[in-house]
Amino acid sequence: MDKKIKVTLKKSTIGCTAKQKATVQALGLKKVGSTNVLADNDCTKGMIGIVAHLVQVEEA
Repeated sequence: MDKKIKVTLKKSTIGCTAKQKATVQALGLKKVGSTNVLADNDCTKGMIGIVAHLVQVEEA
């Protein structure tokens, strides 16, 4: 059984670097408050680490 995590965008990407904006988009998040359920793997954790100050992470 695969673990899943729920990622929610809590802050705007205005003023962020291009890499951070691209990472938020790659996580499937568009607007503030949008949520996506993703697989809990090393790739996803790396992306979350880049934008940790913008997102909230919970177990799903």
